[in-house]
Amino acid sequence: MKKTLLYSLLFVTFSIHSQIISSTDAAVIFSGDAHYGTARFEALSGAFGALGGDMSAAEINPAGLAVFLENQSSMSLGYRKTNINTSFYGNSISNNDQFLNFSQAGGVMVFDLSDNDLWRKVALGFNYSIINDFNNSFVMEGNSGTPDFSDDPFLNYDSNATNDLFYNNVDSQSFINTTNGLNDRFTFSLAANYNDKLFYGLSVSTYNLDYTQIADLVELNNDGSGNTLDASLIQTLQTSGTGFSLGFGIIAKPTDAVRLGLSYKSPIWYSLTDIYSDDLQIDVSNATDAFTDYSDGIFDYKISTPGVATGSLAFLFGKMGLISFDYSYKDYQNTKLRPTAVYATENQDLSANLRGASQFKIGTEWRLDMVSVRGGYLMEQSPYKNDPSSNDLTGYSFGLGFNISNRSKLDFAYSKNSYNQPYAFLQASDAGNLNVENQRFTATLVMRF
Repeated sequence: MKKTLLYSLLFVTFSIHSQIISSTDAAVIFSGDAHYGTARFEALSGAFGALGGDMSAAEINPAGLAVFLENQSSMSLGYRKTNINTSFYGNSISNNDQFLNFSQAGGVMVFDLSDNDLWRKVALGFNYSIINDFNNSFVMEGNSGTPDFSDDPFLNYDSNATNDLFYNNVDSQSFINTTNGLNDRFTFSLAANYNDKLFYGLSVSTYNLDYTQIADLVELNNDGSGNTLDASLIQTLQTSGTGFSLGFGIIAKPTDAVRLGLSYKSPIWYSLTDIYSDDLQIDVSNATDAFTDYSDGIFDYKISTPGVATGSLAFLFGKMGLISFDYSYKDYQNTKLRPTAVYATENQDLSANLRGASQFKIGTEWRLDMVSVRGGYLMEQSPYKNDPSSNDLTGYSFGLGFNISNRSKLDFAYSKNSYNQPYAFLQASDAGNLNVENQRFTATLVMRF
C-alpha cells in the first residue's frame, strides 16, 4: 500500500510540474533580452545597430565602438515598475511590483593611428549590463471545476476499498508565483575605423545567471457529503551558472548621411545547475494528521541559446538629428539542451514548439542646442510557434539628453512594453493568462575624458 501511495503522489506531483517553468520555457527565458542599456539607448528602443557611439550599442554591433571620437564612460541607474494582471476562469487580479537596479556601466578608450593614412582609430571597450531582471510575483485565483487532488491519502490506499473518498468538487484554486534573480553580462569589445568609411568590431561576452522560482499551488475540494480536502504543493527551482558568447559586426558609411550595419551575436553557451524541491501537504477532514511528501534533486546541464543576426540602417541629418532602423532574427528552434542523449525529448519539444522570431526597432533623435529629444518603438515576435500576434511584445520609448558641460551629459529615458502570456499550472482545460506591462525609467551619466 505504501508503495502504491508513493507512486500516486509522485504522479500527482509530476502531472502538475508545469507550475515550475518547463525546459522549453527556461530555454526561452534564458535566451531573452529585456533591452537594458544607457538612457540614450533605451530612449531609441535600442535601434543602434548602424549608429554606434554608445556603450550599449556595442552589445548590438561591436563595430559601433569605432564611431567614438574620444574616451568615454557611462553609468546607468534603472527603475522598473511591473504590472501583471492575471485571469483564471473569469477571475482577474492585478499584481504590482517596483524595483531599482544599477543597470549599466562601461567605458571606451580610443587610440588614434596617426601613422596610418587608412586605419584611423582603434577602440577598446568594456561594458556591464543587465540582460534580464527576473524579480516578479503574481497571484492567480479561480475555479476550473477540475480537481488536481481528489484522492483521500489515508482511506483510498488502505485495504478497504469500501471507505474510499473522492473530493471531486472544487471549492477554490489559487497559485502564487515568485521569481528572483538576474542575468547579467560583461562585454569586452575591439573595433577599428578604416578610412572613416568602414568600421569593424568583435566582442566577447561572459554571463552570470541566477534564477529562483517559488510556486505555491493551493486547492480546496469537497466530496459533496461534508468531507473536505486542503492541498498545498510548494515547488522551488534554483538555477545558476555562467556562459559566454561572441559578437561580430561591421558598419559602412557610403555617404555622410547614410550608415549600414550588419552584425551577428553567437549563441550563448551556458553551463547551469538546477536545484529543485517539491513539498506536498494534504489535510483531510477525516484525519487529524496531515499527509506530507517531500522530494528534491540537483543536476547539471548545458544550454546553447539561438544566435541573433541584425541588419541596420540609419539616416543622419547633419548635427540636427537621425532616424535609425534595426531588424533582428533569432531562431529559437536552434536552442539545445545538452547532453543531447539525456535531453532528446526536451530538444524535440523545443524544435516542435518554438520558431524563428523577428524583432523590429526604430528610433529617432533631434538636437536642440544643448538638449536632445529622442523616441522609439519596438516589436518583438513571440518565440512560441502557436502563439497569436497578441502575445508579441510591443513597446515605445522617449527621452531627453542634456549637455551639462563639454565633458559631461545627463540622459533620461522612459520606456513601456507589454505582452500576453498563458500560464498552465493545473490540469484544467484552459490555462491562466498573464498580461504583463513593464515601465522603466533610466538615468545615465556620461563622462568624456
